[in-house]
Amino acid sequence: MQIAAAGLTAYVRDIFSRAGCSEAEAERIGRYLVAANLTGHDSHGVIRVPRYVSWLKEGEVEADRTPEVVTDGPAFALVDAHYGFGQTAGPFATELGIRKARENGVAIVALRHAGHLGRIGEWAEQAAAAGLVSVHFVNVAGSLLVAPFGSVDRRFSTAPFAAGFPVAGAEPVILDFATSAVAEGKVLVASQGGKALPDGVLIEPDGRLSADPATLYGPLDGPERDNLKGAGAIRAFGEHKGSGLALLCELLAGALTGSGTAGPGARRFCNGMLSLYMTPEAFGSEDAMVRETRAYLDFFKGARPVPGGEVLLPGEPERRTRAQRLAEGVPLPDPVWETLLAAGRPFGLDGEAYRG
Repeated sequence: MQIAAAGLTAYVRDIFSRAGCSEAEAERIGRYLVAANLTGHDSHGVIRVPRYVSWLKEGEVEADRTPEVVTDGPAFALVDAHYGFGQTAGPFATELGIRKARENGVAIVALRHAGHLGRIGEWAEQAAAAGLVSVHFVNVAGSLLVAPFGSVDRRFSTAPFAAGFPVAGAEPVILDFATSAVAEGKVLVASQGGKALPDGVLIEPDGRLSADPATLYGPLDGPERDNLKGAGAIRAFGEHKGSGLALLCELLAGALTGSGTAGPGARRFCNGMLSLYMTPEAFGSEDAMVRETRAYLDFFKGARPVPGGEVLLPGEPERRTRAQRLAEGVPLPDPVWETLLAAGRPFGLDGEAYRG
C-alpha cells in the first residue's frame, strides 16, 4: 500500500504523544522516522514504531529527556542523552557541533547514552545544509548482531558510519551505511514481507551463509521479532575491511565516548556517536575548494557506466526516492502496516483514519 507522508507522520506523532512524549518530541519522532522511509531507508523508518513504544513502556528509552552537556570546550563537547529519544538527542548534538565549528573552524561532539538515533545520514544532511563537512561514527551498546570477518559469533553492533560534504550550488554528497552487510532493520523488513535480503548476508553457527531472516530471529511465527532468539549473525560488509571499520566504530563511539560497546555482558541499549564538524573556510580558500570539488565530481560522474548501469554520487538514490515517495506515498508491506495499526490501538488511535 502507498500512504501519504503527511498522514503517516501525523499518525506516528499521535502514537508517541499519547504514549507519554511531549507534542514537540512526538512530532520529531514522527518526522524523522517518516523521513527515513522517504529516502528509501525503510529499515530505519516507521517499522521501528512498535519497538520504540515497547522500549518507552519498559523504561529502556525515556520521554523528554534534555541532553546534558557534560564537558564543554571551545571546539569540543561531551553530551549525555540520559537514554532519551535519539530524535531529540541527535539534532541537539548536531546543532551544537555546527555552532562550535562555526566559531572555531572545527569541532568534535561526543554523544553518549542516546536512544536509537535513526538514519545517521540525517545528521550529516543537517550539517551539510549548514555548509559544514561532517563525519559520524556510531555504535549500539547492548546490541550484539554482527560477526567479525572470519567468525560466526556475534561481536559487533551494526555500527553505522556517515559523512556529509556540502557542494556549493548543488546537492551535498551524503555517505551513510551500516558496517554490517545489511542493517538489522533490513532483516526486520524482509521478515515482515518487505524486500528480500541479498544472498549470503547472514551466517549460521556452522558457517553456512544465509539470506533467511530466521537465521537472526529464529522461527518467524507471528509479528514479533527478537534477535536474541536466532542462532546466527549478520556478516560484516566488505570482508576484513568492513569488520575493521566496525571495530573502530565500537571503540570511537562506544568506548571513547563512555556510551558503552556492544559487549561483553548485559548492556542497556543505547547509541553512542562521535562526530567531527569542519567549516570549509577553515582549510583555506573556499573558492578553490568549490572549484576543485566541482571539477572532481564532474570527473567522477563522467566515468563510463557498465551496461545498463549509472554512476551515482552518494545521496543521489535517496533524493530520487524521496521525490518519488513524496509524490506517490510511502510504500508499506501489509505486515508492517498491521504492526503499526496494533501500535496505535492501545492509545485509542485508528491508523486507517490517517490514510486520507
